[in-house]
Amino acid sequence: MSGIGAALLNSLDIGLLLFIIAVGLNIVFGVLNIINFAHGALYMLGAYLAFTLINLVGMPFWAALLLAPIGVAILAVIIDRLLLRFIYSRDVADSLLLTFAILLIINESVRVIWGSGIHVVQPPQLLSGSMELLGSSVSTYSLFVIVVGLLLLAGLWYLFNRTRVGRIMRAAALDRDMAEALCINTRMVVTGVFAFGAWLAAVGGVVAAPMRALDPGMGDKIIIESFIVVVIGGLGSFPGALLGAIVLGLIHGFGGRYLPEVNLLLPFLGMALVLLFKPNGIMGKGATA
Repeated sequence: MSGIGAALLNSLDIGLLLFIIAVGLNIVFGVLNIINFAHGALYMLGAYLAFTLINLVGMPFWAALLLAPIGVAILAVIIDRLLLRFIYSRDVADSLLLTFAILLIINESVRVIWGSGIHVVQPPQLLSGSMELLGSSVSTYSLFVIVVGLLLLAGLWYLFNRTRVGRIMRAAALDRDMAEALCINTRMVVTGVFAFGAWLAAVGGVVAAPMRALDPGMGDKIIIESFIVVVIGGLGSFPGALLGAIVLGLIHGFGGRYLPEVNLLLPFLGMALVLLFKPNGIMGKGATA
C-alpha cells in the first residue's frame, strides 16, 4: 500500500505540474487558434530566469516565482506585437512554423547567455524537508507543487466561469467578429491571452526548476509532453488539459514504479490509443472552459 500511495502522490505531483504548463498551450489555442510550439521555450526561459534571480542576483525563491513569469509575459507581449499578429488570420500550420522558429531562437539565446552546461536551483529552506503521507515519505516541495497546481486550477476555473475577463476571453474564442461588434478590443484580448499563456508556462518553469536540472534542451522535452497532454484531453479544452495531465501523470507515476522498462513508451502508446478511438481527444475540441 505504501508503494501505491507513493505512486499516487508522484502521479499527482507530475500531473499537476504538467497541467500548469499544458493549460497555457491549450488556452492559447482555444482563444487564438494557434499552436504555440515555442511554449516549451518560454517554460525553459522561466526556469533560467529563476536560476539567475536566485543563484546570481541572490533573490529568495518566492521573489523569483513572482518576477520570472512576469518577465516572460513581457517578452511574450513583444513577440506577439512584432511577429504573431501577422499570422492570426492565417492557417494553423503557419503559426506552427513561426513559433517553431521562435523556439529555435530562444534555445540558441539560452545557450549563448547561460551556456550549454547544467544548472541547479535549490528549493527554498522552508520546503526542503519531507513528511510521511499515505504510508510513504514525500518531499515537502512535491506537496508544494501539488498545492500550486490545485490553486491555479481553482483560479483558472474562477477566471473563466465567474469573471468578466473570462467571459470576454470565451467570447473572443467563439466569435471574434461578434466580439468586436460588441466593442470588445480583441487586439488587446489576443495579446493578453498570449502573454497569459506564456506566464503560465514560466510559472511551470520556476516551479519545476528545483525538481529538474536546467539545460538548453529542457523546453523541447516539456513541449512533447504538453502536446501529449492536449492530444489526450482535447486541443483547446480547459477540462481536457486537466484530464490529459492527470492521465499522463498516472502513466509516469505508476509506469515509473511498476513498468520502468517501458515507461518512456507508455505516454506515446496512450496518445496513439486516444488518436485511434477519439481523434479530437477525450474531452473533444471546445472553448477554453
